[in-house]
Amino acid sequence: MKALLWFLLIVGIAANVAASLAFDGGKQAVVSVGTGIVVIGAGVGLYLTRTNRS
Repeated sequence: MKALLWFLLIVGIAANVAASLAFDGGKQAVVSVGTGIVVIGAGVGLYLTRTNRS
């Protein structure tokens, strides 16, 4: 599960950077919002599945 979340996080960040360089206007906004949602979801998932180190 964590491997999938890390993969989604990295791919989402890379896709967001690529969209910023490749697209302009509305298409860039749509792709950025989509990848942003994926990145936030993966980050939250990783945070919730972390191990407690006490």
